[in-house]
Amino acid sequence: MTSSLKKVRALGLSSGGLDSILSALILRDQGIEVEWISFETPFFSSAKARQAAYKTKIPVTIKNITQVYLKMLKNPPCGYGKYMNPCMDCHALMFKLASTIMKNKDFNFLFSGEVLGQRPMSQTKSSLRYVEKHSDIDGYILRPLSAMRLPLSIPEKEGLVNRELLLDLSGRSRKPQIKLAEKFGITEYPNPAGGCLLTDKGYSARLKDLFEHRSTYTEKELHLLKYGRHLRFDNNTKLIIGRTKQDNEKIIKYHNPSRDTIIKVKDFPGPIVIVPHRASKDIIIKAASICAGYSKAPGDTKADVQVVNSCGNETIKVTAISPEKVKELLI
Repeated sequence: MTSSLKKVRALGLSSGGLDSILSALILRDQGIEVEWISFETPFFSSAKARQAAYKTKIPVTIKNITQVYLKMLKNPPCGYGKYMNPCMDCHALMFKLASTIMKNKDFNFLFSGEVLGQRPMSQTKSSLRYVEKHSDIDGYILRPLSAMRLPLSIPEKEGLVNRELLLDLSGRSRKPQIKLAEKFGITEYPNPAGGCLLTDKGYSARLKDLFEHRSTYTEKELHLLKYGRHLRFDNNTKLIIGRTKQDNEKIIKYHNPSRDTIIKVKDFPGPIVIVPHRASKDIIIKAASICAGYSKAPGDTKADVQVVNSCGNETIKVTAISPEKVKELLI
């Protein structure tokens, strides 16, 4: 390698997984200065990317892209995968956002840990090409793990990267990556399971329901979709019922005290229930009855239920409604 090559700078999209790590180390081994960008939304976090950056000493920038991501998510040009996952348009958007950072901070090119054929929807030759065409930097995306199976990128053509030191991986096998990890001394890394909630059946159903019933929503409301049972009352009202102690804690954390109602049975163990947004007295009573039905309160007597919202704090007596009677309301 010539000394000039050491001045080459590359910005990588990092999920924090093994492929992301290896793609950066392969380039760093050539003397290229590498950094990472990791995007986060309520649907996926940057926690693994932070861990990878700490272990490899590769700088990472974390950027929340929730608002711009939502605009794409509501109407992705290529549609969804099995659930609410717009994989191709998701990748295209991330590369497009990263391209702006690349240009503003004088990086020479972008790279990622994508492996040809590893994922059936988003890592075929045609899908990788689609992403590149919609990234605003056609030709400047390098995929070091599969580069030998893909067309020459501009940084390769210009001699900024030694193509002979890149790889020709393809398919779903993880054996080559594991072997390469051993070579680099990487012994701890996340499993390859996807960390995107948009590929989760339950979360996707709740997100679709939210899109259908509300035109605007906060980031906290998107986080709330992760926790508890969600029951739809009508076009304007639903309730969320905690299933575990963690659910209860997260529901409290992400609720909006200025407009949400919190409901909990007094004197008996039970869930936290919230009614997002404002609701009528009749709805609150029904929600309180359902809350009692999910609690340890005896079903043959009226239960005292605490109701807290911006109007104050009151205790009401209700007759429990059993979970069996409301199961058709579950989202």
